[in-house]
Amino acid sequence: MFFPIGDDQIKGGAYPFFSYTFLVLNIFIFLYQITLSPDSLIVFFDHFSTVPVYIAEGHHYGTLVTSMFLHGSAMHLIGNMMFLWVFADNIEATVGNLTFLSFYLLGGVIASLAHVFFNLDSNIPSLGASGAISAVLGAYLIMFPHSRIKAILFLIFILKRVTMPAIVFLGIWIAIQVFSTIQSMSMVESTGTAWFAHLGGLAFGLIMGFVFKGQARRMTLYS
Repeated sequence: MFFPIGDDQIKGGAYPFFSYTFLVLNIFIFLYQITLSPDSLIVFFDHFSTVPVYIAEGHHYGTLVTSMFLHGSAMHLIGNMMFLWVFADNIEATVGNLTFLSFYLLGGVIASLAHVFFNLDSNIPSLGASGAISAVLGAYLIMFPHSRIKAILFLIFILKRVTMPAIVFLGIWIAIQVFSTIQSMSMVESTGTAWFAHLGGLAFGLIMGFVFKGQARRMTLYS
């Protein structure tokens, strides 16, 4: 398992205001969550997480947005926020603040809709920033494939710092998502991870990565 800790920083561009704002917001919401009693937390998740059957019945559409700011555990939060910290800022610096804001939120919504589509009868709440961050990773792969990713390698008895091209790091990540999605389809019980949300967000991010890259190329030609 690889855990990202840094990457090549681009010079110039927009200050990554929303990347850092989302990171802080996710942390503060989680800190609020842990102050709730177990019963209150269940009610909180029911109101603000995405429940597929509710969406399928035409209710609670707002949770497609609010759910991406909730997390089920500290490790869930830390993992997502490290990916957000490493990969989001270069994209925001390149495309601009408002474009990144729209991209991130829309990526999270599309990811949640992908999960809903494949789980229409489920009443299990879905939450977390993973779908939106999957969109970020997809766009990053297209826009910065040769950027160097600093990561920690976790194996059974090995803990090592490594550096690799983004195309390798994200290629491994994508392979894990695809394999896990296929595996989850053959399981009777849910794995607890919304794998289709990851793939939905990723697909959106890949498409937008090409769009952003094309826009940047045209701006360079006409400048």
